[in-house]
Amino acid sequence: MFSNDQILAALSNVIHPEKGKDIVTLGMVSEIRSSKSGISLTVIPEKSNDPFITSIKSTIVKTLKEAFGPDTVISDILVKPWIISEKTEKKSGELLAGIKNIIAISSGKGGVGKTTVAVNLAISLARKNLKVGLLDADVFGPSVPIMFNAGKFRPEVKRVNNTDMIIPLEKWGVKVLSTGFFVDPADAVIWRGPMASNFLKQLMAQGEWGSLDFLLFDLPPGTSDIHLTLVQEVAVTGVIVVTTPQEVALADAVKGISMFRSEKINVPVIGLIENMSWFTPAELPQNRYYIFGKEGGKNLAEKTGVPLLGQIPLVQGICESSDKGHPVALEDSIAGKAFMALADEVIRQTEKRNKDQRPTIKVKMNQ
Repeated sequence: MFSNDQILAALSNVIHPEKGKDIVTLGMVSEIRSSKSGISLTVIPEKSNDPFITSIKSTIVKTLKEAFGPDTVISDILVKPWIISEKTEKKSGELLAGIKNIIAISSGKGGVGKTTVAVNLAISLARKNLKVGLLDADVFGPSVPIMFNAGKFRPEVKRVNNTDMIIPLEKWGVKVLSTGFFVDPADAVIWRGPMASNFLKQLMAQGEWGSLDFLLFDLPPGTSDIHLTLVQEVAVTGVIVVTTPQEVALADAVKGISMFRSEKINVPVIGLIENMSWFTPAELPQNRYYIFGKEGGKNLAEKTGVPLLGQIPLVQGICESSDKGHPVALEDSIAGKAFMALADEVIRQTEKRNKDQRPTIKVKMNQ
C-alpha cells in the first residue's frame, strides 16, 4: 500500500493538456484510497464535458505504474463532475457569506450604458421574486442614486456585534449601496486608488446585505484597482460585459473579457450584453435603425465563445426613465420586456455556470 502523499507526488506529473498545470495543483484529485486490492481515486474536472478526461485517465494509470511498478493495480478511477447549486453555503464569517451569486457588471469603456443595464437588470431579477442587491462600485462616477431617485438618501448606520453596519437603501425589491450616498452630488470624488479600494471593501464588509440570490457590482469602465480589489476580496461567480455594436466599444470589450479570462484572475465571463443595438422611434415601434452598427455584439460573442445574453434597443424611454429615477424595467413596455428577458437569460447562464464549473476562488496576486 502507498500513502496519499506518495500518490499525490506521482500524480503531480500528470499535466492537463489545456490548462498546462498538473492535476494536483488544479485540485482535480480527490478521495484517494490505497489497499491490497489496488489504488482508487476520483478525478473532478472543472467542466462536466472536459474533452481531455479520457486521456488524463490513461496518463494517470501510466504514471502510477511508472512510479510504483508495472504490477501496480489501479482498481478504479471515478470521474465526478464538480456541481454546485445556488444553495451552496460559504464559510461562516467569510465576506458576503450570505450571497449565492456575485455578478460583476463590466464594460471596456464608458458611455455604453453599463449602469443603466445594471440597474434595470437588478430590478428585473427582483421582479422575478429573487433577493437582489446592487453595489455601485463606480466610485468616481456614481450614477445609481439618480436612477433610483435617491440622490438625497443617506444610509443609517447601526451597531451590530461591535461593528458599524451600513443599512442599504431598499427600493423596488433591490438593496442598494453607492458612493453617491456618502458624498455631495456636486463634489468630485478625488481619491487615490487605495482609498477607493478601501471604501469598496467597507461597503462589502459593513453593508447589511443579508441573504441574497444575486449581488450585482456595477464596476467602473475599463480595468482598474477596483476590479482587482473585487476579485481579490470575494469569489466572483461570473462577469457580464456590456458593449454597444460600435467597433470602438467592441475593441475595448475584448480587453475586458481577456482580463477576466487571464490565468491570474480566471473569473468566468458568463455573458455579453449588446446595448443600444438599434434605434426604435416611439411612433414607429416596428422600425429599427442600426446607428451604431449591426450585430457587432453578436459577432463578438461568437468570436470569443461568450454567450450573448441579450440585445437592448436604444429607445427614448430608457434614457428618460433613468433620468427621472423610474427605470424602464418597472414598466411593461418593449424596453421593459427586453430587460425581463435579459434577466431570464442571466439566471439561465448563471445556473449553467454553477452546474458546469467549480466555484470561483479569490485571486491571489503579488503586489
